[in-house]
Amino acid sequence: MSHPRHLKESCGLPVFDFPSREDADTTPLPEADSVAWRISSDSYDSEESWTEVFARFRAAVDLTKVRAIVVGSWEEAYDSGPEEIIGALLDARPGLPALRGLFLGDMHSEECEISWINQSDVGPLLDGFPELEEFGVRGGSGLVFPAVTHRTLRSLTVETGGMPAEAVRGVAASDLPALVHLDLWLGTSEYGGDAAITDVAPILDGDRLPRLRHLGLRNSDIQDEIAGAVASAPVVARLETLDLSMGVLTEQGGAALLSGQPLTHLKKLDLHHNYLGGPLRERLQEVLGGAGVDLDLDRGHAEEDEDDGRVWRYVAVGE
Repeated sequence: MSHPRHLKESCGLPVFDFPSREDADTTPLPEADSVAWRISSDSYDSEESWTEVFARFRAAVDLTKVRAIVVGSWEEAYDSGPEEIIGALLDARPGLPALRGLFLGDMHSEECEISWINQSDVGPLLDGFPELEEFGVRGGSGLVFPAVTHRTLRSLTVETGGMPAEAVRGVAASDLPALVHLDLWLGTSEYGGDAAITDVAPILDGDRLPRLRHLGLRNSDIQDEIAGAVASAPVVARLETLDLSMGVLTEQGGAALLSGQPLTHLKKLDLHHNYLGGPLRERLQEVLGGAGVDLDLDRGHAEEDEDDGRVWRYVAVGE
């Protein structure tokens, strides 16, 4: 896995691509509240900017019924952030009373590699849409996530090849009393993922996340340290699903999971893309799988390289 794919749904609704200007006359539009609307311009060669596409969208669709918007590619996303897009969304908010889902940066690798996506301060979107239930963002370059208070947000996803430590600390310091689902792709130091285990400690304490049931701390090159901290983290006792996949999880982290607090209450533990040896994988399957936990131990494309006697291991999604 080198890069996430386009979203298939948002807020339980299938994603529909708002048509380009060339296809507008021949593409029938669904009911405004029946889909999540992906709005995009060509990130490399577009005759129409994202904000121009959005202006057509506002004219063609009953905004008052729109429940979810997925911001896809924008022009020169590898060089320019979404500041104008954020401004356009905030300008339109009085006409979007039903909006409950918002995702910023839904691009696949042919549009823009995840580590090349330029992001911005997403705090104004969360402040500006206080009734959002789902929020997601892809891309860590330039990402700013300040500590926010949001009373209705149930799902927060941040997908990066490298999440800045300051942004991790912002999420960890946020007051999110309704949050059920948290998924952070911390990434690798090679692409700006400089968070330390102390930065995620408030998340693992769980004091600000009383309703959390799914926690993903994944795609990280400090996955062993995360696993070690998870082994005694207070938040784990109330989780239903735990996702530590896609990172550099080795024997050290796997052993920590086995020797720490019981994980047999989990419905699912996702460890896919790992660097665990056969005996430890068998022991995990025996202890957790045998207790009814849905355990994903698929190694996937996790492969080691050796150079001058040093072993190199990689996260699933970097560049």
